[in-house]
Amino acid sequence: MDKICYIVGAGEDCGLDLVPESGDLVIAADGGYAALRAAGIAPHVVIGDFDSLGAAPKEDVVITLPTVKDVTDTYAAIDYAMQRGFETFYLYGCTGGRIDHTIANIQIAADLAEKGRRCLIFGKTQIITAVSSETVTFSEESEGFLSVFAHSDVCKGVSLKGLKYELDGAELTNGFPLGVSNAFIGKKATVTIGSGTAILVYDRKNRMAH
Repeated sequence: MDKICYIVGAGEDCGLDLVPESGDLVIAADGGYAALRAAGIAPHVVIGDFDSLGAAPKEDVVITLPTVKDVTDTYAAIDYAMQRGFETFYLYGCTGGRIDHTIANIQIAADLAEKGRRCLIFGKTQIITAVSSETVTFSEESEGFLSVFAHSDVCKGVSLKGLKYELDGAELTNGFPLGVSNAFIGKKATVTIGSGTAILVYDRKNRMAH
């Protein structure tokens, strides 16, 4: 199984159910440090300009960023992990609060998908991720809703199987939410994006597989 980089930000309290294993990496992005400490989880690295936290914490590995920069603390944390070979990212505390930061994190997930990497953004009740020119599956135990939105101008060859509303070779555009509020129906479900990048939103209790 791929090593996982867990990044915890200063967004809404979404419940830190992460259980890092040997080889995984836990990064606190600025104010996410307080959330990790409150949960009794020690980060391996703390990265940020510390405008949210107020001051740099006293940890073994602290990377202080300038307050004036072109990237968010979350992006800087991802870049740090990618340079160390990580390709799978689980983001907590990266939704809610300022909607602009939530949108920025969704864009990060899309960028990672286009580079062949995986990013899951854990909200209070849902997971947001991106898929690019690939097929992903959900088991028959999956429940609740699944929404599929075009992030690219157009996603072509979109097929949704084993869901309440199916598509076969359809096109989705980023100007019309055709794929909102689909639902699992107790069958193995597949989402195929022939070309382009799409954003998927589904209930947090479910798990997606390649």
